[in-house]
Parts: sequence; C-alpha cells; structure tokens
Amino acid sequence: MTWEQARHTARDCVGQPLPVVTRPLAAALGHALAGPLTALTDLPPFDTSAMDGWAVAGPGPWLVGGAAVLAGDRAEPLGDYGTAVPIATGARVPTGATAVLRREHGEFDAESGTLHDRSDGTGPVAPGRDIRPRGQECHAGETLIPAGLAVTPAVLGLAAAAGYDRLAVHRRPTVELLVLGDELLESGLPRHGQVRDALGPLLPPWLRSFGADVIGSRRVADDLALLRQAVKDSPADVVVTTGSTAAGPVDFLHATLEEVGARLLVDSVAVRPGHPMLLAELPPTPDGRARRLVGLPGNPLAAVAGTVTLAAPLLRRLGGHTDAESCRMRAAAPLPGHPRDTRLLPVHRTDHEVAPLPFDGPAMLRGLAFADGLAVVPPGGVPAGAGVEVLEVPGL
Repeated sequence: MTWEQARHTARDCVGQPLPVVTRPLAAALGHALAGPLTALTDLPPFDTSAMDGWAVAGPGPWLVGGAAVLAGDRAEPLGDYGTAVPIATGARVPTGATAVLRREHGEFDAESGTLHDRSDGTGPVAPGRDIRPRGQECHAGETLIPAGLAVTPAVLGLAAAAGYDRLAVHRRPTVELLVLGDELLESGLPRHGQVRDALGPLLPPWLRSFGADVIGSRRVADDLALLRQAVKDSPADVVVTTGSTAAGPVDFLHATLEEVGARLLVDSVAVRPGHPMLLAELPPTPDGRARRLVGLPGNPLAAVAGTVTLAAPLLRRLGGHTDAESCRMRAAAPLPGHPRDTRLLPVHRTDHEVAPLPFDGPAMLRGLAFADGLAVVPPGGVPAGAGVEVLEVPGL
C-alpha cells in the first residue's frame, strides 16, 4: 500500500467522529468544536473607550464635571455639547459622548474646570475617535470559528468574551500505549544487550498533539499470551503498540490480531523508514464502542513515521478535527529519496525552504531532535529548488 493510500485508509475507516460532549471552557482545551462557535452578544457589547482620557461631547473646549468613568461602571449621560468626563480604557462611553480625547492630548485647567485639546490636529476632535463602537469585532449570531477547529487558548478567550461558559466539543479518543520488547530498559545506561526505551517518553506527547487522551502506557514482554490479554483488555478507543510488526521470532502482533478476531486494514506501507506498520479494527467493547489498533515499528524514527502516517489521521478524524492543511516548501538542498518508496525525512525549516538533517536512519533520533518538519520525499528524491510537502513536528 502506498503512503497516501495508508493515510486515506486511516482517516476514512472512521465513519463518524466520537460523540459530542459539553465541557467547561478550561476542560475543552484541545478538543475539536462540534459545531460553529457563534457570538452570543455583540463584541464589544457597548461603545467602549479605547484610551484613558476624557469622554467629550462635541467640539472643545469642554467643561469637565462628574466622577471618572471606570471599566465596569454604569456611566451617567453627558449633558450638553461642550461637556466632558474623565474615562478609563475599557469603560462604557456615556450616552451623548461623541469622542474620547486621549490623556496625553488634553490639558485640564483645574481652576476653571476647562479641558482643552492640545493634540496636533488642526480641527475639532473627530466624531468616534478612540471609541470602540458596539459590534466592532462581531455581532450576536455571527459565526466566529467553524466546526472542527481545535479549541486553543485564544479560542477559549474568544468564547468567554462572546458569552460562553461551556462548549460543545467531540470527545477526545482514548489511547493506550503498549511498548513491546524484553530488550527495553526504563532507566540507566544500556547494558547486557538491552537498550533504553525511547518510545515510551516520546510517543505520548505526539499522540496528545493529534488530539488523543493518553490513558496509559505500559511495557509488555515478548509473550503471545501476555500481548493477547493486553490487547483484549484495553479499554482504549485506539491501542498503539511499538515493535513486533515484522516477522521475527518474537514478533507476535500478527498472531495476536488473528487470535482476537481483528480485521487488518493496513499491513505494511511503501514508506521508509517504518514500512512494517499496520492498522487493524479490533472487536468492539462490550458496550459496543469501536476499537482500533495502530502497530508501529520498534525503531524510533520508524515508529515516528508510523505515527504520522496512521495514528495522526485516525486520531484527528475520531476527535472531529478538520484535516490538517498541506504545507509545501522549497528544498534548499537535494532531499535524498528511496528508489521505490516514499521517504519521510527530518528537515530544518528556514523561511520558505527546508534542508535535510543528518542522522536520519530508522533507529536514530538525533536528526529528529533538531527537526521542525518531516519532508514527504517521493521515490527518487527531490532536487534543490523543487517543492515538497512538509509535515509538522509537534512542539511543546
């Protein structure tokens, strides 16, 4: 199966996103909006002062009277033209005010109680100056954010400003990570033929960046019965495994899937690194929930390739997120490819160009540590100056 076919299969095997839930604002962070976010009020909801200064009525000079209007106050109307009242940034503009005179532009004569405009303008203060009119940003009922976009911190702020206490979002898919292999150590230096587990620390943040709720990560020894039980018992919407995807003497994943009654959707992909990856439908849970398994190769960079190929589109679709937009950039140097397969190559981005990084073998992570993208290099490679698709590498 080609790389593009595998990506489409992972995305299209999901009929509908996970159910809609309603969350308090803070708990909705990272979820996908289940419907458009529409304004519940005008923003701003009333005319507000954009500056500290004086709310003025008509042309100056003005007679200043009354207490200063602060943010949150209910302002008394200005009486007549030629009057003014001190006002703070964000305060409601009194009825009758035609503009706000900035503090640095005004000169107040305390003895006479008179305010003069000392700005560089040659005429009277223009009507509406430094007033944010009601509805300047949006009107009630206006669509602010379309469905399917992720709830970011900025979206939370906008939702709160627009009057929301809770948001309707899609439930995040739950994921359990099973790290397979007797040769893996969880601490200390490699020793006695064993190596440190790199994927246990690396993968959960990546999976969360694609919209997953990682409910657990555990080691499973190279034992068919133990692996079968772990897969059967997992309550997660998506089980992600590392290693055991090939046909080695202790690669038990295919046998496990056959014994639990799974249906293989993807079994090996024409991509380097990471070609022995797989995707399967597991039997549903007792309450009828669909479950899936993404099998990643055990080599670190190969596992990352499997994550962006299969796990990312699957998790995004389950969580109700819109498809990620494709990003194309120019190759600053030749990007080496595989003779027949797609290659996912760690790259560094500079302006609108990408350059390949060294240490890009399937078992290496040194290049990926400096990468801010994965170039999707077609068979044969990409010459310098040509365009190439670049996948984003999750950050903090």
